[in-house]
Amino acid sequence: MRNLDQFADLTSGVVYIHAAPVALRPHVEWALSSTLNARADLKWSAQDAEPGRMRATVDWVGPVGTGARLTDALREWSGLLFEVTENASEGVDGERFAYVPELGLWHGSTSANGDVILGEMQLRAMMDAQRGGTDLADRLETALGSAWDEALEIYRMGGADAEVTWLRQRAV
Repeated sequence: MRNLDQFADLTSGVVYIHAAPVALRPHVEWALSSTLNARADLKWSAQDAEPGRMRATVDWVGPVGTGARLTDALREWSGLLFEVTENASEGVDGERFAYVPELGLWHGSTSANGDVILGEMQLRAMMDAQRGGTDLADRLETALGSAWDEALEIYRMGGADAEVTWLRQRAV
């Protein structure tokens, strides 16, 4: 298997900081800057869904796997609500990560159009669990990230006029 840090094709994605306490803004910028080796000077705006909290959106470019590294960096700050997307690239599905403190982290693979992809083995495991009494519909809702989408929807609505910052990872 190739080392993705050295030889991976570039991809892009978006970090949505849906809600952050004001005091965490510099920590979020530091986490993004250190992960991408690029200065993050985010354009923050008020989060109307939760007064006193801020939101920001960052488009990024980096090697495949950067979305997971950004998610790991942001998870250190439990007061955040955020999503990270990584676009599909040649031979690699896209990914979406969603973090809501009450629910924890959700991760799913995505197709080129952003749909969540459920693999054959995931579906087989869900069907086997259903035979053991687990509700298949509940397992599908969890695999699709429905609870995270529901929790984040009110925060997503507040960002129509927000500015977006572009970050491109520098070659090391």
